[in-house]
Amino acid sequence: MTRFHLVQSDLVWEHIDANLEHLEHQISSIRSGAIILPEMFSTGFSMASAKLAESMTGKAVTWLTKQAIQKQVYICGSIIIEEDSRYFNRFVWVSPDGALTTYDKRHLFRMAGEHHYYAAGKGQVQLSINDMQLRPQVCYDLRFPGWNRNTTGYDVLVYVANWPAARRQHWMTLLQARAIENLSYVIAVNRVGKDGNDIEYAGDSCVIDPRGNYLLKMDAEERIGTVDLDLVSLRAYRESFPAHKDADTLDIK
Repeated sequence: MTRFHLVQSDLVWEHIDANLEHLEHQISSIRSGAIILPEMFSTGFSMASAKLAESMTGKAVTWLTKQAIQKQVYICGSIIIEEDSRYFNRFVWVSPDGALTTYDKRHLFRMAGEHHYYAAGKGQVQLSINDMQLRPQVCYDLRFPGWNRNTTGYDVLVYVANWPAARRQHWMTLLQARAIENLSYVIAVNRVGKDGNDIEYAGDSCVIDPRGNYLLKMDAEERIGTVDLDLVSLRAYRESFPAHKDADTLDIK
């Protein structure tokens, strides 16, 4: 069994210090497993990339690393990063030994103009925890099944998001579809509250099994949900229903 903690939090608009302080209080009692924070957990979903961006040695990454090492946990979420004079919506995963793995959001949400303020990521990454393979994705990536396609044998799709309440039905439906079609667990962490653009977020953070069943389903309240995922039962289901063996070959660059 591998334990995951979904941190469904309200976020203070464009205030890195306030968010890190609040999140540290939220996760203060966690001492095992993996902690998953929302998209842009230190700022909210802001297009002020030039003003808010940090380096990989900035406050947010330093804070993540400190939490991972001190608590001996895995911890992740996305933040605004500047690198080579470009800005990225970057998912950062920190292991208990302080090692970093990153994934840059591939699909930028044009309806908010994200593609004008951020550069798109170029490739996928795969993470490992207790022999369980994880594929990280960020928010709008959810809408693109080819990009999410399980061609590498991952066990868990992990989404971090700032997904508006106005499209919560899309969120819930697409998450179930990704779990079913990829024969994998799905972990999805969304924020709650309102941001600086007066956009409301309904939470709906959840964990779904490969049959499409909810193992954890959260409401619109700020809280932490915890779930244990079993790799043995996942493999047994894939053996009993091996739809992946009939999948089409896809080549996505």
